[in-house]
Amino acid sequence: MVKIKREGVILETTSLEFENESVMNPAVIAEGNTVHMFYRAVREGNHSTIGYCRLEGPLKVVERNTVPLLVPEFPYECQGVEDPRIVQIEDIYYLTYTAYDGFSAVGAWAVSSDLKHFEKKGVLTSQITYPRFKELLRSQPAVIAKYYRSYNKREAVNDKGKPLYLMDKNLVFFPRKINGKFYFMHRIRPDIQFVAVEQLEELTVAFWKQYFLNFASHILLAPLYEHESSYIGAGCPPIETPVGWLLIYHSVYDTPAGYVYSACAALLDINDPSVELARLPYPLFSPTIGYELSGVVSRVCFPTGTASFGDTLYIYYGAADKQVACVSVQLTELLNELISQIK
Repeated sequence: MVKIKREGVILETTSLEFENESVMNPAVIAEGNTVHMFYRAVREGNHSTIGYCRLEGPLKVVERNTVPLLVPEFPYECQGVEDPRIVQIEDIYYLTYTAYDGFSAVGAWAVSSDLKHFEKKGVLTSQITYPRFKELLRSQPAVIAKYYRSYNKREAVNDKGKPLYLMDKNLVFFPRKINGKFYFMHRIRPDIQFVAVEQLEELTVAFWKQYFLNFASHILLAPLYEHESSYIGAGCPPIETPVGWLLIYHSVYDTPAGYVYSACAALLDINDPSVELARLPYPLFSPTIGYELSGVVSRVCFPTGTASFGDTLYIYYGAADKQVACVSVQLTELLNELISQIK
């Protein structure tokens, strides 16, 4: 078992209106000794924006904005901008987030050159309805059954005629191009899927039609172990290591008391991330202490960002959908444990 050190709660709610219900699920990027944190800030009524704070070293908050950095501006995100992740690819920072309009949750993105000013680029995921999804998967009997579970089944429109899309969340880029292509993960339950394109402008209606006609070939990871039995989802941006891409993702399983969200680890091929080399057969860490067990949503450890300081990897996560917490792990130990799983 990999040794995990709980570093405690990093960020709590304040009396400021935009974050008076919870703070959680931060995007994290480190530059030298500085850690930039872009966190989901929720005000009462479940309206989300993205706040910003700066850490000196991995744990000490030294600056925190008193107003949100990103707020809903467009109809597709009118209820909230949620659960950001961030990477730098070449000279551009790519911040992805879940856009929620009160009915559908889809993956959106924004770009920045300075981490201060972000330009929203719109929705990146497919915006596909369940009936259309079901129609396109009809010729793939090997994968379709698990996608017909109740959490995906929705009408094509609501009672006002507004389209209802499949929940397509956890949009996370790899932090560099691979073989000249952008790679990103997204999640239609219960699996993690991936996309590889040379230009993001390729993501047209025609592209997504072909994507779903060959949907089985785009599944990156599927649930395998008991702690993943309900579904899994992308977590932190993958970390490039000498032995492969280290992926910290989340898993969910159901219990009589409700879902349990854990942080998990897998290793992907460095040149072809669709090849899974190994994964831990147990959670990297699960909710076990007070601030993880009880909150807005209980029993949740939801990892969304990392920072490395020497051989220590700090993993930042939403704790019970209420606070931002952190654990640390020795990177070499974690990679060796994953390598030991390779058969």
